[in-house]
Amino acid sequence: MILICVVDDDASVRNGLGNLLKSLGYRTVGFASGEEFLASSASDEAHCVLLDLKMKGMQGLEVLERLKTARKTVGVCCMSAHDDEVIVRRTREAGALGFLHKPFSEEALLESIKQALEKPG
Repeated sequence: MILICVVDDDASVRNGLGNLLKSLGYRTVGFASGEEFLASSASDEAHCVLLDLKMKGMQGLEVLERLKTARKTVGVCCMSAHDDEVIVRRTREAGALGFLHKPFSEEALLESIKQALEKPG
């Protein structure tokens, strides 16, 4: 079963996305911080990561960079209510396959997950 990790310091976002994805047949695990996610075995097992950019502690861009440095091939889609061209470009350069502006539609979410799951590697 496909594992999708939701990394967001907002519990309502983690729970809401987790419940939605479970209802669509995915297995999900939520993490309240980038540090928690990187320290878990899920960082090796995940097929897709939905990663908030603005969190307490380690920011999403740093999580992306650590995944890249560790040569983890998981597809990552970044999420943020605060975006601009520079942020979107930086996340893409760091390896993100998608960017979701909060709030986003279920359709946009599913398209981003599809892109992440199709990533070779």
